[in-house]
Amino acid sequence: MTVIRLPPVLRPEVGGRRQLEVEAPTIRAALEQLVTDYPSLQGRVMDGDDVPPFLNVFVDGENMRVLDGLETAVTPQTTILLLPAVAGG
Repeated sequence: MTVIRLPPVLRPEVGGRRQLEVEAPTIRAALEQLVTDYPSLQGRVMDGDDVPPFLNVFVDGENMRVLDGLETAVTPQTTILLLPAVAGG
């Protein structure tokens, strides 16, 4: 199953888990499954039909934005990393 790794800031929404497994053919389907299973992540993982601009999504180390975006294919061996941007001053 495809693994979704979650940063510490999102872990409280999933019971403290560091990673979850989903069965999906694309990043979009994987993230949709994630928010279906954990609705409180909806605004933090999906923003309408896309990911929020502050959320970086990496697929096996590659930024999905330089691949096929949400339509990037995934396999059971794929690891998706969700990484919110950090800002401040």
